[in-house]
Amino acid sequence: MHRASLFRILSGAHTIGLARCTNFRNRTYHEKNINGFFAKERQESCPRIVGHGDNNLAPLDVQSPSVFDNNYYKNLLVYKGLLHSDQQLFIGGSTDSIVHAYAENPDAFYAYFIAAMIKMGDNKPLSGSDGEIRMDCRKVNY
Repeated sequence: MHRASLFRILSGAHTIGLARCTNFRNRTYHEKNINGFFAKERQESCPRIVGHGDNNLAPLDVQSPSVFDNNYYKNLLVYKGLLHSDQQLFIGGSTDSIVHAYAENPDAFYAYFIAAMIKMGDNKPLSGSDGEIRMDCRKVNY
């Protein structure tokens, strides 16, 4: 299993959890590959103006936000991916078939997700002067 496959499978972890308005505001107001009703619903709790409602939360999976299932992939099929990075898995490209497969076959998703988690767990983290624990995961420490 190579890195790109791992990413596609592990993205399914977004079937559980919440995202802050700051992480989906741009998508709901400016992107075209989003379900219009879904975008309007998200906009109700995430105002367009930066600094207003930034910490408001929305579920990553609108169908079953607290259940580990394959609804995340089903949401992508109807353009209800909350995050830009999620919806990128289903935009008419090479990963569309994977999204379809996991949406239609939860057992396949579960099996591949388990295998991907095990593979990720086998990674040897860098330590000491060879690595760093980031203060902010989006930026290298300075």
